[in-house]
Amino acid sequence: MTFFICPLCQCSFHKINNTQICENNHHFDIAKEGYLNLLPVQSKSSKNPGDNKEMMSARRAFLNTGGYLPLAQKVSDISALYLKNVKQAHILDLGCGEGYYTHCIEQQFKNQQHYIYGIDISKVAIRYASKRYQNISFCVASAYQVPLPSHSLDLVIRIYAPSKAEELDRLIKKEGFLITVTPAPRHLYQLREIIYDNVNEHAEENAAINNFTKIEKIRLNYQLPIEQPSQLYDLISMTPFAWKFTPEKLAQLDKQAITHIECDFNIEVFQKD
Repeated sequence: MTFFICPLCQCSFHKINNTQICENNHHFDIAKEGYLNLLPVQSKSSKNPGDNKEMMSARRAFLNTGGYLPLAQKVSDISALYLKNVKQAHILDLGCGEGYYTHCIEQQFKNQQHYIYGIDISKVAIRYASKRYQNISFCVASAYQVPLPSHSLDLVIRIYAPSKAEELDRLIKKEGFLITVTPAPRHLYQLREIIYDNVNEHAEENAAINNFTKIEKIRLNYQLPIEQPSQLYDLISMTPFAWKFTPEKLAQLDKQAITHIECDFNIEVFQKD
């Protein structure tokens, strides 16, 4: 049995052959890579929502260089700290993409009996994640309608992903945790200087979330060496900056020969009231 539930009626599944079937006879096939696609057609804003293959490939290439490894390690360490007294925790990486951070968290807990899930609206990303990281349960789904039972999660990790406060409130157990990552004021400042005439700094922290109490705020800031141009172009291609870098801006980027990029993250920990 899978922990995921039917997105149409919120009933639990039972497995017959290679199909998950809910109590109301809704059928969802298990992909050959092992993931479930629980994104109903009526919930799609386009034929293939989420990051496309090009964006996913660029992000994978950049992350494989270790550019955001300090962030992944920090989030994993914080997760372990807050779950140190929890046995068989249920952990969700919301908007997990191709599973890079999900895998780091899974490795953090590899000697413990925790259950780790990753969801993303991008089928391309989930297919790759499920194929590469087989100890994690992945699912194509919307962050606004997560196919998991109410009050079932001990920890939700949200790295840049959009979500609804009401859905987080529904999913997380009483006294469970939410860890969010958002850009801090100086994040990728050198790139933003090229794009914008006047650079507005990101917020230093985020607003409170209903029914949650913020219990910790951490600022993670470091200089990332750019050792080859492809690393920089992959970083641009995996962000919304890709739409801002015109051929003229790219030429300006080449002239500057950037050797370091500032990475700056807000990591905030909330506890369910």
